[in-house]
Amino acid sequence: MANLNKSQDIESFLKKNAGWSRAKGKRGALVKSYQFKDFSAAFAFMTRSALKAEQMNHHPEWFNVYNRVDVTLSTHDAGGITDLDFKLAQAMDRFAKSIK
Repeated sequence: MANLNKSQDIESFLKKNAGWSRAKGKRGALVKSYQFKDFSAAFAFMTRSALKAEQMNHHPEWFNVYNRVDVTLSTHDAGGITDLDFKLAQAMDRFAKSIK
């Protein structure tokens, strides 16, 4: 099981990684909404992210409507945010930047 991150680690991550925030309410999770030019670009992002998530054995919660993908990351078996969430979030940001 992955170790939970301290609040200061989470705040540091949020300052360095634009667009990510804590989920509202008591749930320990990171959230971000991505916008792409169209559905194909959003789907390409989701495909690349899904392959990385499978490789990491760490799967996002997400919701897609046309060109928008809303992502929630949390390590459920640890009960909050762990390094796995940080790593997947950073990979997703790289994928989003590479999609034209």
